[in-house]
Amino acid sequence: MERKVDVTSRAVMEIMTKTIEYLQPNPASRAKLSMINTMSKIRGQEKGPGYPQAEALLAEAMLKFGRELGDDCNFGPALGEVGEAMRELSEVKDSLDMEVKQNFIDPLQNLHDKDLREIQHHLKKLEGRRLDFDYKKKRQGKIPDEELRQALEKFDESKEIAESSMFNLLEMDIEQVSQLSALVQAQLEYHKQAVQILQQVTVRLEERIRQASSQPRREYQPKPRMSLEFPSGDSTQPNGGLSHMGTPKPAGHHHIQASRSCASDMLGRLQVLNAGSQESPPSKWSLQRPYVLHAYPQIFKAVTKAMKATVIIIGIPLCCLRTLHLPAVPNPVTPKVNWRVLESLAGGILGLALSLHLSV
Repeated sequence: MERKVDVTSRAVMEIMTKTIEYLQPNPASRAKLSMINTMSKIRGQEKGPGYPQAEALLAEAMLKFGRELGDDCNFGPALGEVGEAMRELSEVKDSLDMEVKQNFIDPLQNLHDKDLREIQHHLKKLEGRRLDFDYKKKRQGKIPDEELRQALEKFDESKEIAESSMFNLLEMDIEQVSQLSALVQAQLEYHKQAVQILQQVTVRLEERIRQASSQPRREYQPKPRMSLEFPSGDSTQPNGGLSHMGTPKPAGHHHIQASRSCASDMLGRLQVLNAGSQESPPSKWSLQRPYVLHAYPQIFKAVTKAMKATVIIIGIPLCCLRTLHLPAVPNPVTPKVNWRVLESLAGGILGLALSLHLSV
């Protein structure tokens, strides 16, 4: 009998824990809800927020995106209908939680806190009196017989009380069966309501599918394309030649404009190349780049004059010195003149000056 009571006590604790996990499977949400309820009790509030059901979270997401999609498509209203069904399921799930807590978890908790705890108290008291009786029984003859008789009476009294409380608990286990029945009934009612809600939303979705299938398929109508125009002359558009036209122009119009603009541009470049450094009639291309074309001849002439002056000042004296083979003046500070290096330098300067003179 004592073993059955011990098994019953462990069963009650384990079943309560697993039932709460079944109703509220998210451990983080359970911990948060427990803390909030504790703080609500401390502050004197009657009831804190409920457990966030998964159906409620799913319903919130479906309703949100259904509103964003709008009624212009089929998916948006369907999301709204299923979201409403999920919200009803979450409300039914909340009712299941309350029903199971009131008719199953709370009675088991009461059984554990009162009856089983009282039995444990009697068993501990019985164990203490048994030890006292055994001690005095071993000292029989050394202690008065009246004291031993009192220890035996207390032990028998505690034994009767403990056995009576355990017997009553095991005899009234039909109450636990009724609590299990309440759990099953609550689940059955929940599933009935869930089936009813899901059947209704299934009928509405099938009707929507039939209506969408019976409607004619809409044809895609593209928007007017963006036209690309190349500017002619000096007139330009602020958007770089891109314009939106309500009525598109003929297909060959853009190619003709592009060909004319490209031909005029190439003609201007050829005229500049043929004219060289001379004055040429201004064209579109030359007007756009006046400084680059007209600055090259002047820069080239200035460089040529500078090279000629360098040849006259440095090159001719060096050649004369090499021709006369004048000996180098001994100087302890500066090294002797290397005539081969000077000859090569003078020849290079003369060749560069000659080539520049011929090109000009």
